[in-house]
Amino acid sequence: MISRAWMWTRSFVFTVQLYAVMAVMGIVFLPWALASPKGARTACTLFCHWARFSVKWMCGITTEVRGEVPTDEVMIAAKHQSFLDILMIFEAVPAAKFIMKRELLYTPVIGQYAYRIGCVPVDRGKRGQAIAKMVADVEKGRAEPGQLIIYPQGSRIAPGIPAPYKVGSMILFRQLKQDCVPVATNVGLVWPRSGILKRPGHGVVEFLPRIPAETPPETFLARLEQEVETASDALLEEGGFKRIEIDA
Repeated sequence: MISRAWMWTRSFVFTVQLYAVMAVMGIVFLPWALASPKGARTACTLFCHWARFSVKWMCGITTEVRGEVPTDEVMIAAKHQSFLDILMIFEAVPAAKFIMKRELLYTPVIGQYAYRIGCVPVDRGKRGQAIAKMVADVEKGRAEPGQLIIYPQGSRIAPGIPAPYKVGSMILFRQLKQDCVPVATNVGLVWPRSGILKRPGHGVVEFLPRIPAETPPETFLARLEQEVETASDALLEEGGFKRIEIDA
């Protein structure tokens, strides 16, 4: 049995080295990243490799990507539980770009690289305007093709905590007219949404069957929620999560 104190110590050392590596890689690759989005994407992919490798041998967390990973232009609507699912999805698909809060653009290293790989910054309270601009850019050919990733619940959600699916993903689905690939996960069991402590275990990101572009927008959100939550619940159960039922 691994003591909590030892897990915390390992987690602390892992976190320190992870952000140190992020800073070093960010500086080393910066000239290439500024010259070409390929440089930024290469740096981010290498960082994802390192994060998954180091969390395995330092914290005992193994990771697995399941399902058919999309390589064409699609919208990916993913369950978001921690930083780990971001790393795993980015590493898995060839040209990931995220819809993200505009404040993250001002985060050292992360912000500059997010901009270079084509992430779409969204102002709080102005999501519709940002999506409309992004769609216009895609239609005019000014945005690089890739897999656009949105988190339908808007932020990281701890395992077992209900949270509504926001209308932004439906608007994006309707306007882009692309297939949607739902993504389920259980990584919050091993790498929680906040704090330093990491728990040994197996984190899974699962790409689910596509929702066709022809799906009526008015039924899309309910279908997306049902498929992602059902699959995520199954992964949580596989990971040993016990949901506590509270009588009314």
